[in-house]
Amino acid sequence: MRIVDLSMPIAPHFRWRTELNITGNIKAGDQFRVSRLDGACHGFSHVDAQAHILADAPTIEATPLDRVVGPCRVLNLRDAPANQPIDAARLRAADPGGPEGEILLLSAGWDRQRDWNTPEFWREAPWLTRDAAEWLLSRKPSAVAFDFPQDFPIRLLLDKIEVPFEQHVTHDVLLRAGVTLIEYLVNTSALPGPRSFLCAAPLLLPGADGAPARIFAIEGLAA
Repeated sequence: MRIVDLSMPIAPHFRWRTELNITGNIKAGDQFRVSRLDGACHGFSHVDAQAHILADAPTIEATPLDRVVGPCRVLNLRDAPANQPIDAARLRAADPGGPEGEILLLSAGWDRQRDWNTPEFWREAPWLTRDAAEWLLSRKPSAVAFDFPQDFPIRLLLDKIEVPFEQHVTHDVLLRAGVTLIEYLVNTSALPGPRSFLCAAPLLLPGADGAPARIFAIEGLAA
């Protein structure tokens, strides 16, 4: 059995305000060192709840753990070119096949092509077309995980450019339909595929529309 960490570290980043404030100095005689984190629920590796896009929808504490922890199949997209769309045909060709209700992990290995601490990671990534999102929905997954900024408008957020919501295709098609989104994974190239066991449990933050998660895969665990 092998555990593979797929989490993007929560650290200072140009996209998100992230502050770790520390009080207490044990060397100076304090009993405890205590850290306080100020950061975004939708920054770094995280899980989306439907309340992120829908009024009066469930918030993150309502996400069942068996939706984000369980068998997953890896769609190998590591030869997808930069700054190009990924359509349904490309996903279909990459799908190793499996039952409904699994987690689908889309692995473009994007963090090996661009550093997530740079604008290029966000501006030059591949993205999913609407028919790709619809194809994913037709597989009836419990959740879909991505290691690249999967909706084209994500790159536009860097310049504060807003576009019609329906262009955020995975949010409009999948999250709207109740398929949980697990976003901004890294290190998925370490997964040989085609199957693994994914753990992406979000922090229990009642009332929040998403939450950070420590995401990892357990290789060799019988599904």
